[in-house]
Formats: sequence, C-alpha cells, structure tokens
Amino acid sequence: MLRIGLTGGIGAGKSALSKTFSECGGIIVDGDVIAREVVEPGTEGLKSLVETFGEDILQPDGSLDRPALAAKAFANEDERKKLNGIVHPLVAQRRAEIIAAVSPDAVVVEDIPLLVESGMAPLFPLVVIVHADVELRLRRLVAQRGMSEEDARARIAAQATDEQRRAVADIWLDNSGTPEALTERAREVWHNRIVPFAHNLSERAHTRAPARVVPADPNWPDQARRIVNRLQTTCGHRAVRVDHIGSTAVPGLDAKDVIDIQVTVESLDVAEELVEPLLSAGYPRLEHITQDAAKSDARSTVPGLDHGDDPSLWHKRIHASADPGRPTNVHIRVAGWPNQQFALLFVDWLKANSDVREKYLEVKRAADAGAHGDTVRYVTAKEPWFREAYRQAWEWADTTGWKP
Repeated sequence: MLRIGLTGGIGAGKSALSKTFSECGGIIVDGDVIAREVVEPGTEGLKSLVETFGEDILQPDGSLDRPALAAKAFANEDERKKLNGIVHPLVAQRRAEIIAAVSPDAVVVEDIPLLVESGMAPLFPLVVIVHADVELRLRRLVAQRGMSEEDARARIAAQATDEQRRAVADIWLDNSGTPEALTERAREVWHNRIVPFAHNLSERAHTRAPARVVPADPNWPDQARRIVNRLQTTCGHRAVRVDHIGSTAVPGLDAKDVIDIQVTVESLDVAEELVEPLLSAGYPRLEHITQDAAKSDARSTVPGLDHGDDPSLWHKRIHASADPGRPTNVHIRVAGWPNQQFALLFVDWLKANSDVREKYLEVKRAADAGAHGDTVRYVTAKEPWFREAYRQAWEWADTTGWKP
C-alpha cells in the first residue's frame, strides 16, 4: 500500500486536489470528514468538547455549532491546543480503522489539514502540498465559505507557514491559477509519479537513476533532510543515527542525482528487522548488494578502529527508493565498522579540503564519461582512487582529531 499525505493551508484547494486523485483511482481518507464524524451528536468527542468549551458551542438541536467553537478555540494558542488534544486522537483512531479495511495494493491519499502542525509528515512515503498565496486564500474563504476576514485570518495564522510546509513537501502543487490548471497538474503527478511509485512498491522494485554527473543542486540538502526525518521515524530506536552521506552531502559538489543516506545500527540482525518497515516507507531492499568494497588494505591500522583482515566488517544492507521522483540509496551499516566510519569521514574530509574535492570531481567526470550511464561501471571506475583516498582521509582524521 502506498500512503500519501496531502495537506495545504485552509482555502488552498485540498478538496479539489483530493477529488482529482479520487477520480484517478486513489482512496481518499479525508481528515475534515472524519473530524466532523467524531464530534457528531451522541459521540464522546462532542461530549468532551462541551465539557471543555461550554454548552454554548451547541446548536438548539444538540449538534455542534462550528463557528461558535471556532470563536473560542482559535482565540489563543492554549485554547487551540485543547481542541486539538480532544479531536486529533479520535481522528487518528478512526483513520486507522478506515485504512485497515482498504485493499493492500491501494493508493491511499490521506487529506490531513494539520499534517505539518501535528508532525505527521515523516509518517508518509510521499507528502503532497497544495499551495495558494495568503491573500488569494482569504478571498476564497470570504467569498466561498462566507467567513469574515477576521475569522479567515485567524484560521490561517493558526496553521503552519509556507516555509514549514515547503520543508516537508515532496511535491508542491500551486493552485493560484484556474481549477483546470490544478486538475491537469494533479493528473500529471498521479500518472507520472504516484502510479509508478505504487507499482514499484508492489514489485519491491526501486528507481534506477542513470550514473550521470549533474551540476550540484541546492535543493539536495532539503530533500535529504526530509528523507532523514522519514527514516528516523521509520527506524525509531533501532537506528543509532541517520546521516546524509555521499557527494550530495557536500555543498557545491557536482554528483549523480541520487541522495545517499546511512542508517547506523548495532548489528546486521537489526537490519533484518527493518526490511518491512522500510518497504512501507518506500524503500525496498536490494538483495544483490550485501557489502562495500573493502579498502582496509590501503591502511591496515587506524587509531580506535580495528580493520583486521575480516571482510565481514565491510558487510552492509542497502535499500533504494521506489519513488521515481527522488532516487535514493539507504545504506544500513553497523556502528564502528570501517565502512560506516568512512562514510561519515569522507563527507567531512571533502568539505574541509577543496583540492580533494576538485580531484574527486575529475575522477567522477572521467568515470561518468566511460560508464555511459551504467552504474556498476561508474562505481568500478572510481574504486582505485577510493583506495588511496581512504588512506589520505584517515591521515587527515588523525591530524585534525576528527571524530564521527
């Protein structure tokens, strides 16, 4: 099952986007609909709201007077927290019940108004944000929903900022134009990204990115940060640490457009426990890759690090993204093993030494030219340089007192 988190500011167009995704075949789980359901007359939710905010939030027929509740709940931060503390757990429980009844190969789109505010973004393999400027949203709320401008501004101010939403957005859909434009873009995203993503998950397949060196992308760090947060949430206590590694972690360095992440664990037994959770998060395992190329012969002794001659110290597990829109490799390595240590050292060494970065870029470009898009040939071509780099990097670490 591919679960997608969909959100956006009030008045941005979540409902319109959900409607298009539904027409494309998505199963929509609407947070607003559920939020209304859990506070219907006779529910524990409505009872709790009355106990907290008073009888005057009820209409004569006993149903919830939403404007009256909003006037109280959005008056200040403390009151809003009280509202969320009542409604959010009930919505989460009902959402889980709905999803449990859905076909396991479905694409579930969870429309969650406060996805960002509640910190839920890392729970989803893909987060879609629908956006519109504040003033446009204000006009929509006043004209289409009959809100006062004061009420509309209060609702918007109580939600996440555009910057906070951008920080979690895998897909950013602008809805400042016509409804037709949003529909067209939504269908494009569905067919060109979401459907292939879902297919790859069902097949336990990953996205194959060509081994082509491209200009450094200033968005790589933000993309990596989202992935790190997602993996930290997925792995929980089983991960000692999660780090952005590889060339895309070095600012300004041209690289393959692939984000490399290292998940450090206590043992490879833990890696086995993570197979299914990582698949659910969008990262199937690559069964044919089980170790890194050993470089310990380049330097047999490193202070505080016993390389020995045991090739098992270079073993790892690797997962890769099923999302065609963001090729990613997830390397699971054991804490203290040489491959885990070197992955961290290599990034810091490159950051600190411009001459090394320049040389490495030459090596990458030469490998790129000879590989013709073949990843195995690209990696193999770089390996001789890496063996010498391994020794040099650890000498730099000894000199500078580097610690992982």
